[in-house]
Amino acid sequence: MSTQILWFATRGAGIVSLILFSVVACLGLLSVARTQSAWWPRFLTVELHRTLALLSVSFLAIHVLTAVLDPFTHLGIAAAIVPLASVYRPLPVAFGVVSVDLVAAVVVTSLLRDRIGRRLWRAIHWTSYASWPLAVEHTLTAGSDAFAPWMLAVTGLCILAVAASLLVRLTAGGTNRSRLDAVTRGTADPIAVEAAWRND
Repeated sequence: MSTQILWFATRGAGIVSLILFSVVACLGLLSVARTQSAWWPRFLTVELHRTLALLSVSFLAIHVLTAVLDPFTHLGIAAAIVPLASVYRPLPVAFGVVSVDLVAAVVVTSLLRDRIGRRLWRAIHWTSYASWPLAVEHTLTAGSDAFAPWMLAVTGLCILAVAASLLVRLTAGGTNRSRLDAVTRGTADPIAVEAAWRND
């Protein structure tokens, strides 16, 4: 019975993590694109992004912990940290491990952002986008019910949502951040940039 509980907890937390991380990825892309409307100001996107990111990390921790404790997989702590160290489905588990490691790097550097500087923090933060496709690959290859119709529907919706958000980001053009250097060097009209900032 305890093994079954651990299995259900691992799968359930993993599925919730995938959904939450997909929403976080969407909000991150839409935030960079400065997407907003009259009924949804941009600061709500940013705040929701942060809140759901913290919640997704919590479910990810449950997913990893229950997987380590599950006697069926014999995962072990090392296999949950080091890619390809698992004896249970080493490559599929490795996708998840690398994804978790990238998320952990983002969390740690976010806590140390004032000490390491915003530029380095942003560079590491961008790696979080790489963690999402790795998590999807982990979902499709490591889970025993990965190709169940309901699971395929969940994964498919997550992929479609992130793809749509990426499309919005790519078609949004340059962001105000990309124009910041020109403003500080005096080669751009700050009034025009401010107007663009308000319209973004």
